[in-house]
Amino acid sequence: MNQSTASDRRATRGSHSRAQRPAAQATHGRPGLRAIAAAVASVVGLLGTVPAQAQAAAPNESAMVRLIRGLIQSGALAKDVGEALLAQAQTEALAAQQAQRQAATAATAGAAGGALRPEPGDVRVPYIPETVRDQIRDEIKGQVMAQAKSEGWAAPNETPEWTKRIRIEGDMRVRNESRFYSDGNSNIEVDWAAINRGSGYDVNGNTNLSLPNTINTRENRKNVFRARARLGVYADLSDRTEVGVRLATGSDESPVSTTQTLGGGLGKKNVWLDQAYLAHKPLDWLTVVGGRFGNPFFSSDTLFSSDLNFDGLAVKAERPFAANPDVSLFGSLGLIPLEYSSDSFPGTSQDKARSHNKWLIGAQIGSNWKVNEDNRLRGAVAYYDFRNISGKVSQPCALYAGADHCSTDWSRPAFMQKGNTLMLLRNISLDPLDPANTKMPQYVGLASKFQLLDLNLRWDTKVAGGYGLRLDANYIRNLAYDADEMWTRSGGGIVNNFGGTGGTGRSDFRSGANAYMLQVTFGKPAPVARGDWNLLAGYKRIEPDALPDAYNDSSFHLGGTNAKGYYVGGSYAIDKNTWFTGRWMSTKEVYGAPFSVDMLQVEFNARF
Repeated sequence: MNQSTASDRRATRGSHSRAQRPAAQATHGRPGLRAIAAAVASVVGLLGTVPAQAQAAAPNESAMVRLIRGLIQSGALAKDVGEALLAQAQTEALAAQQAQRQAATAATAGAAGGALRPEPGDVRVPYIPETVRDQIRDEIKGQVMAQAKSEGWAAPNETPEWTKRIRIEGDMRVRNESRFYSDGNSNIEVDWAAINRGSGYDVNGNTNLSLPNTINTRENRKNVFRARARLGVYADLSDRTEVGVRLATGSDESPVSTTQTLGGGLGKKNVWLDQAYLAHKPLDWLTVVGGRFGNPFFSSDTLFSSDLNFDGLAVKAERPFAANPDVSLFGSLGLIPLEYSSDSFPGTSQDKARSHNKWLIGAQIGSNWKVNEDNRLRGAVAYYDFRNISGKVSQPCALYAGADHCSTDWSRPAFMQKGNTLMLLRNISLDPLDPANTKMPQYVGLASKFQLLDLNLRWDTKVAGGYGLRLDANYIRNLAYDADEMWTRSGGGIVNNFGGTGGTGRSDFRSGANAYMLQVTFGKPAPVARGDWNLLAGYKRIEPDALPDAYNDSSFHLGGTNAKGYYVGGSYAIDKNTWFTGRWMSTKEVYGAPFSVDMLQVEFNARF
């Protein structure tokens, strides 16, 4: 009898396992459905033991079957998933009933004496009260719905969980810009960047009678419409890891502006890869970011434009003091590749040059101090070492004999605005057969080295009944500036930043190593809600070699260094994240030939 009973049980388990396979396969692709199927199966076995009278009233509709049908009809369960669970519930209920009949038959067959023998087909089952069945049904339904909502696959108005970890951000700006030049400006301001982008400028007056490329200095440019659009997608892979990609407009590949000049025959405009980074937080207070990312340093646009992004690797940290949570320390380290020399330079020679890569290595430390509810201070000191960016005079090169390069052509800047002191790079050999008529196409490079000390201070306070007031101050000094060393290293080949009297000797040279900025903002610094507003005023003075001219604000004095002047402006939000801005800048040169320019900008901005 024991062997027969054990055999029957194995047969029942085998039949039960085979019946589960189709439903299990159907639910394999849904998160959490295996657990739900297991819970349903366990209750099916219990509910399948309801009294015979109830089963007789509805032989094919157990309570669990009706529950699953109800979930399908209400939309709480997807149809394909519900049908799979329904088939499994029906199969397991039949299997349970068959097992119980076999067990009852085996048990009664061996009963002794005058015990009543059940009629064939009768099944002895425990009675389960209606209230218990209702409770079991409600608990299972609650578990199914709770898991469905948490995983976002069964609630009608829910989205999948992974979509909650992705966000889209962007902004849009439409600008009307007018530039007003002084009639007294010098009309020979050389466009050195254009020369470096081309094949050089022949400085031999015997072989070249044309002027070099020049920039506009006297003709006003009014009502130029320009636009900027930026769109970013950011994903939180976990609580500690984030990736981001942002696209932006731009008239060219300038690193300091994403503004697109409109017009152009109504042609389509360019879109550029503005950011692409991966950030990870190994500790709550430490972030490591690599790729192309936003400015990791606390700085002003006197040094780094607000549109500037950085390539490479940065480490950022911020941590409050344990003894005083109102005070925190922050810091940043950056390893930024500015430019890699061409892998194939020189292109027409079998002997390639060694690598001459240019780097920015930056380090900053600062502190935040919440003095009280109305006063906050933020200050930082930074050191920036721009490595290998200054120009170098080449070895003698015989361009007259067919050479198409000189050994230090790589040292000209990949991008430049204006203001830095420049030097000729090529040491061009004269044609011995006709030295006076040897063509001498020249490139230019930066004459100074750049190792910057950067100090920033910000004070936020409340005045006049709770209105915000922000004071910003920035001082920069180029610790590597040395006018005599610049003159010696260039071999006297300095080409700009003279006193304006016409002389080009050492005594006529004018430059400097200092820059500073002062700004006051009254109101909300960043308008967000309708009715937010601010007014601001500031002053800047940037000597020619205080900092590299390539990376700062492209609007003040049309970008670069050798500039001083004031600016005023204001903003008003007409709706949530929608505001108008007006700005007026009046600037002129610090040294050299006269160059004054005023600028009016009126903008309509929105962000999302």
